[in-house]
Amino acid sequence: KKPYPKLFQHTNANMLIQCHWPDTLPAKKRILVTGGCGYIGSHTLVSLLDPHTTSETNIQYSVVVVDNLANSSHESLRRVADITNLDGGFTMNADGTGGQDPNGRLVFRKVDCCDEPALRGVFEEFAPQGGFDAAVHFAGLKAVGESKLIPLKYYQVNIGATWNLLNLMEEYGCRSIVFSSSATVYGVAKDEKAKLKESDEVGVTITNCYGRTKYMIEQILGDFHGSHALLREQQGGKEDGTSAKDWSVTILRYFNPAGAHFSGKMGEDPNGTPNNLMPFVAQVAVGRRPHVTIFGNDYDTPDGTGIRDYLHVMDLADGHVAALKYMDNNNNNTNNKSGNGKLNVFNLGTGTGYSVIDMIDAMGKAVGKPIPHVVGPRRPGDVTVYVADASLAKEEMGWEAKKNLEDMCSDLWSWQTNNPNGYP
Repeated sequence: KKPYPKLFQHTNANMLIQCHWPDTLPAKKRILVTGGCGYIGSHTLVSLLDPHTTSETNIQYSVVVVDNLANSSHESLRRVADITNLDGGFTMNADGTGGQDPNGRLVFRKVDCCDEPALRGVFEEFAPQGGFDAAVHFAGLKAVGESKLIPLKYYQVNIGATWNLLNLMEEYGCRSIVFSSSATVYGVAKDEKAKLKESDEVGVTITNCYGRTKYMIEQILGDFHGSHALLREQQGGKEDGTSAKDWSVTILRYFNPAGAHFSGKMGEDPNGTPNNLMPFVAQVAVGRRPHVTIFGNDYDTPDGTGIRDYLHVMDLADGHVAALKYMDNNNNNTNNKSGNGKLNVFNLGTGTGYSVIDMIDAMGKAVGKPIPHVVGPRRPGDVTVYVADASLAKEEMGWEAKKNLEDMCSDLWSWQTNNPNGYP
């Protein structure tokens, strides 16, 4: 084999990144990413394909993205290829059903995870190439308000897609999954001002159908993981007469993702009216909407508006890489901890809360002018404070948020000004 270079220089967005490679060739792993064209999914692709990730983990990831593009654009994949400097870039097929880069590091298949035959086709396609080492599962409907209006659709899509995925992963021997869950599973906390821990009660006081689907999927993953231990016990330590690999499951409960990639090339591009605060604020700042409506200013907080834990989307993306590494049996986790063969749940947040007014003011500073806003009535189900205790993720996976509120706002503004109408 040719000697591997000790120093790799990657130039992007007017920055020179020097990555010092280890002495051994990196392991190659293929990851299935469902819903990978969306906001969090596409930023996670950047983290997975970033040369710096390869140098740090000694793993070269390739990704296969499946997405039905119902609330996303395949343009995000072209931006991923550009940012990560993939040779030859990313090209869509003429019929729009797929695409990839010349080296197969970034592959796309237009597939709905609720369509079992189509999803099976993806597993069949890559089985001769070694299949998938793990899956990161983002795919699903995610609008809290909408979920109250069409609950059956949310149960059908979110749970059905996960059911298909788990069955196919089991059938094709892929037994590692990172699940995109949500802090909504905590519902209304008994002590609203206390930081939420993974050990806190979940499922009981959830206020919307979206959150309940996340909670139900967490329960399904727990039951599924536990069933294999029971099977081994009943069959003398083996499953179906084989020594199959244990399932590794990592559930990530996100708090409030915000921001965009620092290049300004990628960000959140919601269809229609944004459901989340910060993309709405950004659209007001760029002139697409007249003002932000603050839903209630009579909460028991310093300025009367609700407080949330906002997390930079690139920190969140890095959390998925940390989870994959944590579940890898051959990882070199600096904490000497391993999630291989285990079921783990982690909060991903900063541990710091900001009010709605704090966020609007911070965005105003990034923009250079005040953001127009008005006060409206409270929304049913909104709580006073929602902040993470993310210490377990640091203790076990070695992950912690690195970016601050200023980074979130400046990167979001860079995305919005460079792409005032979102992706083309």
